[in-house]
Amino acid sequence: MNDFNERQIRLAPVEKQTLHDQVANQVRDLIIEGHLEPGSRIDETALLEQLDVSRTPFREALRTLAAEGLVVIRPSRGSTVRKLSREDARSMLEMLAEIERFGGRLACERASPDEISALLDIHDRMMALYAARDRLPYYKLNQLFHTRVAAASQNATLIEIQGNIQAKLKRIRFVGNQKVGDWADAVADHEEMAAALRTRNGERLGEILALHLLRTWDRVKDSIG
Repeated sequence: MNDFNERQIRLAPVEKQTLHDQVANQVRDLIIEGHLEPGSRIDETALLEQLDVSRTPFREALRTLAAEGLVVIRPSRGSTVRKLSREDARSMLEMLAEIERFGGRLACERASPDEISALLDIHDRMMALYAARDRLPYYKLNQLFHTRVAAASQNATLIEIQGNIQAKLKRIRFVGNQKVGDWADAVADHEEMAAALRTRNGERLGEILALHLLRTWDRVKDSIG
């Protein structure tokens, strides 16, 4: 056995994004920011030219986004951006509120000190982006924060359901911070979440997570046609 194997050096995996992941990320951002509007047909020819990619990775990217609930693929009729009805959005936000209420309680009970520190680090980075009014990066960290809280619950079923619903609400959640006052209110909610995490107050964290999502409905309901 050579020296490398004998020492059993532990190396961190090299993170690489495939071409289709890169395409999916860019198209996802176009959907989140509203450049590709809900219900609109996706112009593959135009996007292929703008992204300078071949049809195969583009189609793979669309399948990824369809699995997330952002795109609807209709064989022989092309793909469209999924459009949520008011009832879709309201029911998803109501369900997500209760899922994250439970997840917050479990996270405070079960998360390791490192997981709590990582969540607070995400929060601090969000606050820096809010101070700079850099909305899309803030939003992405916001999504990551909610995902990591769910992960800290150590409940596989909760993690799966939370991830599925959150993916479908990406555009809706982004719209929720469109107005200056609404974004400030959402940031205030996150400050309370961070305070609850620091003291491992699961009841309070669950409560504010749920209220945060129900308030999101109040912020977006008039923008859903």
